[in-house]
Amino acid sequence: MSSSPVAINTNGLDRDSVVEVARNNAPVSITRGALEALAKSSKIVEDLAKSNQPVYGISTGFGALSTRHIAPNDRVALQISLIRSHAAGMGAIVETEVVRAMQLLRLRTLCSGATGVRPVVAETIAALLNASITPVVYEYGSLGCSGDLAPLAHCALTLIGEGDVFDKSGRRRPALEVLAENNIKPIVLREKEGLALINGTDGMLGMLVLAITDVLELCTLADIATALSVEALLGTDQVFAPELHEPLRNHSGQVASAANIFKLLENSPLVASHRFDDTRTQDAYSLRCAPQVNGAVRDTVSHALNVAHRELAARIDNPVVTDSGEIRSNGNFHGAPVAYVLDFLAIAVCDLGSISERRTDRMLDTSRSMGLPAFLAHNAGVDSGLMIAQYTQASMVSENKRLAVPASVDSIPSSAMQEDHVSMGWNAARKLRLAIDNLRRILAIEILTATRAIDFRAPLEASPALMRVHAEVRKAVVAPGPDKILADEMRLVDDLVKSGALRRAAEIVAGPLN
Repeated sequence: MSSSPVAINTNGLDRDSVVEVARNNAPVSITRGALEALAKSSKIVEDLAKSNQPVYGISTGFGALSTRHIAPNDRVALQISLIRSHAAGMGAIVETEVVRAMQLLRLRTLCSGATGVRPVVAETIAALLNASITPVVYEYGSLGCSGDLAPLAHCALTLIGEGDVFDKSGRRRPALEVLAENNIKPIVLREKEGLALINGTDGMLGMLVLAITDVLELCTLADIATALSVEALLGTDQVFAPELHEPLRNHSGQVASAANIFKLLENSPLVASHRFDDTRTQDAYSLRCAPQVNGAVRDTVSHALNVAHRELAARIDNPVVTDSGEIRSNGNFHGAPVAYVLDFLAIAVCDLGSISERRTDRMLDTSRSMGLPAFLAHNAGVDSGLMIAQYTQASMVSENKRLAVPASVDSIPSSAMQEDHVSMGWNAARKLRLAIDNLRRILAIEILTATRAIDFRAPLEASPALMRVHAEVRKAVVAPGPDKILADEMRLVDDLVKSGALRRAAEIVAGPLN
């Protein structure tokens, strides 16, 4: 656990803080200013709850039941019933990192002072995070509008001592039992608090933040994979020269990607060996246009990051306590802004995997591989080499094409047509996570293929930076020889990708990469 707590104040959070809490169990602390803001807004709700004024979620029902008046002595029961009835998830269990991100982002919104909950509610969420207690949340139940309702309701169940959780050891147990073990008291919800716990876009936003982090890393890995394939296919480095990018087509992502590839290919004996070969005028698009594709993915991530930054500073609840002390209804819980960029990222991720697979296929095909043995086999015919690795790659590329179909264009009305247009942002986020996992594996297969192809170019070697990457792969996967179980080799390279070892190896020689 990190020794430096992430401070939760009345303002937003940065992306790195979300990742640290979600993935690295960094502790959180609530600032004094946030506690004061919580106390101030909760007093406003408390006063309203004593009046006869109809206020959504305080003295009325929810959704299509918003016209129903709730008697004062039923208003606490209203909040508990809301959480129980909305904890309606089904399907697979959502990953711990996603649930922790959800908890943190809802805590951040509560601490803005715009939701009207008591300080104890926020303090209890912080205690759950710090004790590594993770509510059991299910795959299905959010339409990305009115908040990520079912997922957040399952998180809220834990606060009242109901439902199941995973304890810090990862064991699934009853929430009340784990709370007692950690000296955390369940909350008795007051007016509006149940609603405030579920009426946000925290699930889809948490997954967006994690996806941005992952895709940025995979963009750099794609540049490394591209450079390795350029070496393996006797491609030129000149199309990546800086004078062909920033002055001519100044997309920042393209410039960054081209700079990476050019730097990685520096001082390559393989590239130098055919630099003046007049028989080859231009490489195939999957090599020559890699910065344009890789860079466009980077620029898509930049757009998504702008949206994420705005959402991380947003105060999303309905109704909301305004700075003037009023309780106002609004539609800020609608997930459209987040849903659109989640779908946009899925398209970009799909295309990055698609161009990677084309380079892999080229290295395996004797008609296009510039003299490499068929399928990079040790004894082609007896051995199949990496033939079926490309099949596996192609199957994931195909799946990513299906996952690139946007979820945000769909809408199924709910709550008796009161909620008649929804974002499906949660669904967009879930499929993006699958696509990112596929992209990582696709790039791992390209790297496995390219490093094997470079072995067949001996005694010539790739650039010093790429030979460090090659050496890292060879620590896990032996040099070409008779066929082995290919799944094992692909998994080992995928593990290297996940660990960041390949980027670190390249940067030892090339210096920091974009």
